[in-house]
Amino acid sequence: MFSRTILTLVCLTVGGSLSGPAARAADIAKGAEIYQSACKGCHEVSIGPPLAGVVGRPVASEPGFGSYSDALKERRSLVWTKDELDHFLAAPREWIPGTLMMQTVPDAEERAALIAYLETLGSGSDVEEGTAALSIDQPVIVAVRRLNESQYRNSIRDIFGADIEIKARFEPERREEGLQAVGNSDLSMTSAGFEQYFGLARSIAAQVLDPARDNALAACSQAGSMDEQRECTEAFVGHYGERLFRRPLTSEERAVRVHTALESAARDGDVRQGLQLALTSLLAAPEFLFRIEMAEPDPGNPGALRLDGYSRAARLSFLFWNSAPDEELLAAAATGKLYQADGLQAQVARLADSPHYEEGVRAFFSDLLQLDGFDNLVKDPAIYPKFSQVVADSSREQMLKTLVDLLLVQQRDYRDIFTSNETYINRALAAVYRVPYPADTAWAPYTFTPDSERAGLLSQVGFLSLFAHPGTSSPTRRGIKLHEIFMCEPTPDPPADVDFSKVKDSKAGTVRGRLLDHMENTGCVACHRRSDPPGLALEHFDGLGQLRKYENGQLIDVSATLNGVAFVGAGGLGQLLRTDERIPACLVRNVYAYSAGQLPAPEQAEFIRRSTREFAGDGYRLPGLMQRMAVAPAFFNVLVPEGLAATGANARDAGATGR
Repeated sequence: MFSRTILTLVCLTVGGSLSGPAARAADIAKGAEIYQSACKGCHEVSIGPPLAGVVGRPVASEPGFGSYSDALKERRSLVWTKDELDHFLAAPREWIPGTLMMQTVPDAEERAALIAYLETLGSGSDVEEGTAALSIDQPVIVAVRRLNESQYRNSIRDIFGADIEIKARFEPERREEGLQAVGNSDLSMTSAGFEQYFGLARSIAAQVLDPARDNALAACSQAGSMDEQRECTEAFVGHYGERLFRRPLTSEERAVRVHTALESAARDGDVRQGLQLALTSLLAAPEFLFRIEMAEPDPGNPGALRLDGYSRAARLSFLFWNSAPDEELLAAAATGKLYQADGLQAQVARLADSPHYEEGVRAFFSDLLQLDGFDNLVKDPAIYPKFSQVVADSSREQMLKTLVDLLLVQQRDYRDIFTSNETYINRALAAVYRVPYPADTAWAPYTFTPDSERAGLLSQVGFLSLFAHPGTSSPTRRGIKLHEIFMCEPTPDPPADVDFSKVKDSKAGTVRGRLLDHMENTGCVACHRRSDPPGLALEHFDGLGQLRKYENGQLIDVSATLNGVAFVGAGGLGQLLRTDERIPACLVRNVYAYSAGQLPAPEQAEFIRRSTREFAGDGYRLPGLMQRMAVAPAFFNVLVPEGLAATGANARDAGATGR
């Protein structure tokens, strides 16, 4: 049976021996292949500790790695000698009970090859001729990103069915450059987090293999012959392995899980239990939990790399559907169609024409607009008695419904999100907006009247309440987030010695007056001159987003000037933003960064500028933008990873090939 927890599926290998000095280089080469295909994906993204220098290192002693199991911590007096590593790899759970390492390397020659390679890591010595040194002429991992919660849930639903229940709280995500999609590239996984994923894997596998479900692949009858059982098990592992890993399993990955399933079935007399073990192993594998992008040598550009077909498929699928690739997209990757312009265009058009496309757009804007903040939004109940979690959830949904309707259903100009008074409301929001709700449905379309001062997304309760304080509005915070989200212009943190006492005195006059007093601080003027005007124009809306005209008995002035242009209120701000060239350029940048998990490289500046021009030429329509970017060669651009040896004369320019 599986151990209680797993951290890595490592070193599923074949071949190699260490019979003497003459064979050492060949064994190290085989060990390098093993490491690249099975170990690197975890041990170079902090799921497992770095393996450089592991031979001869004390157990659980790698500086900076904080996810060692208690079992390893208790053995810090031991050293990872070659003999100790050999025993551990042969049967880790038996050699050190309670370890987070699960998978075994039962063959002695395979272990020897791997250990021989591990000896070379971090040694600083040259390896004998014949060693498989990392170079640009072999596939390499170029990006690793942890699946977020919605991607995990959607993948499980699309692979196994909507009836699979997922009951868990996921580890927090990290936001970098304004996007969690970028921050997730730097995330690993804690031991506690992996225990949770393992528990989920077991729960999902048990549901999938429930006899009550109609699952033809799982119908491997115990009454059949061993050959029939093996054939059925291989089909089961191969099918679900490809869907979960988003690529076909290697022969080693398939063989070890088939062996586990058949061994369990023979021991316990229960084929389904064996399949459940194999499926749990797939679901708990880093290859599923992380999006691992691979690059391969580009046959049309010697010395350069291109993103491989399966990595392209995953990038497209998570952008358009926020889920794993379906079988048709995987088949297109397998046949090389995603390298061909017509094949790529056909798949992108299919993805954009699917009902799942709405989920992809929702996921993008949820990240861009930082809507995860609604999960922990707090308001002072004495000041805002209408606020509740229902209102918070409804506010988030209103923003997404508005965006989907304007940008997908009506295919309006993207800039209309700042000026349109068309939206959707439900009964909870109607109370906050102070408008009637005569509809019998849960949600209903609604058009705000001019006297409501509601114009565009920035005047909706969602934006206004999310970027405010628990008991007051915040022009500065609203302005900072407007620049960050829609203009790609982050604001630096304030100096540590700034006095905020005047601003925080909510009983003294209006926020506008308090901010003007605050800007007398020498170090504050530059940032506040940029961030405050948009927020001041929104001051007719309190910290919950309710309309008001007075604060502490004083009439609120919502006039403002930004970059020499005067405007008044939410309507004036929306019109100003609609003509700001930074707005569409920022969206283009963010579409790429969201899909690639990183900001555009300097070599891609022209691609971003061209995409922005084409966006304008198409009337600023989002579907067209996403489809054009997704079929452009530069969308799959690969930069040579740091430290990788280039073999071609033009290898240093590979990042600019766009292949």
